[in-house]
Amino acid sequence: MIEDKNQDRTSLAELGEFGLIHHLTEHFNINHSSTVKAVGDDAAVLDASEKQTLITTDLLIEGVHFDLSYMPLKHLGYKAVMVNLSDVYAMNGTAEQITVSIAVSNRFPLEAIEELYAGIQLACQTYNVDLIGGDTTSSTKGMLISITAIGKANKEDIVYRNGAKETDLIVVSGDLGAAYLGLQVLEREKQVFQVDANNQPDLDAYSYLIERQLKPEARKDVSGLLKEMEIKPTSMIDISDGLSSEIMHICSQSKVGCKIYEDKLPLDPQVISASEEFNMDSTMIALSGGEDYELLFTVPIADFDKVKGNPNFSIIGHVTDESQGMNLVTRANQEIELKAQGWNALKEE
Repeated sequence: MIEDKNQDRTSLAELGEFGLIHHLTEHFNINHSSTVKAVGDDAAVLDASEKQTLITTDLLIEGVHFDLSYMPLKHLGYKAVMVNLSDVYAMNGTAEQITVSIAVSNRFPLEAIEELYAGIQLACQTYNVDLIGGDTTSSTKGMLISITAIGKANKEDIVYRNGAKETDLIVVSGDLGAAYLGLQVLEREKQVFQVDANNQPDLDAYSYLIERQLKPEARKDVSGLLKEMEIKPTSMIDISDGLSSEIMHICSQSKVGCKIYEDKLPLDPQVISASEEFNMDSTMIALSGGEDYELLFTVPIADFDKVKGNPNFSIIGHVTDESQGMNLVTRANQEIELKAQGWNALKEE
């Protein structure tokens, strides 16, 4: 939450747009030889290589995608970068550059924007990407952040959503559902705080859930792990809108069906205990929660021995003929049709 406790506040108008951009970006380092010219000219200059270029953009809007009453600005900057890098890694590529554009209202002083950019800079350092440009402008209400990520991949390494084949194994990295439950915890504590501002929550029992919501990590490592295992996925997607939505994207693009097994879904113990506490079904949360930023991919069944037992991955199902539809197989061995009940950016409230 942005609070004014009589501390020094520097108006963004004092710096002007170009002064602000220089102030925010002067300490960002350039690490990639493909970045010929970054911030400071009319356009960035990138060196074209023999590889193919990957480009992805996300727009985050205050009140729709984030709530600053419990999302620290530094975490927001970091997460905004992760959202985009995850899409590059989902194509089996390497992220190299980002552009950052923000629109802010006059309720944000320079110090708040510095916090946001501190998170962006930490993400750039941690994931070895260059900030090469963007834009700043004013907003009549709240904050908007638009980030574009640019990556590279060899043509033969790129993995699309449309390559899944019947009998392929369906595999997911990490675990599912924690980010959604982290959001539920934060929303609950916000409501408690609004009733009693002196109430200090004890969030130790939810540390993993909250971290997954406020500071997710994109799975940069998965591409390297798969190369070491000599596996090239037939299709891949990142889990931003929920597992159910994402596997349905793969199935519709690949013109196949699927079976996902309830008892194979990877759940952290905190997810199981918090689901019980909130009286929610942990399977539904894993399927529809979203914001996990894990990678969901399919591999030929011949790779089963390579994947099974790997602590980074869980085999959660297999690809079927399109005529069989997209189904969840429950612990009771009943088949239920999958539905896309996750995040829908255009859904009316």
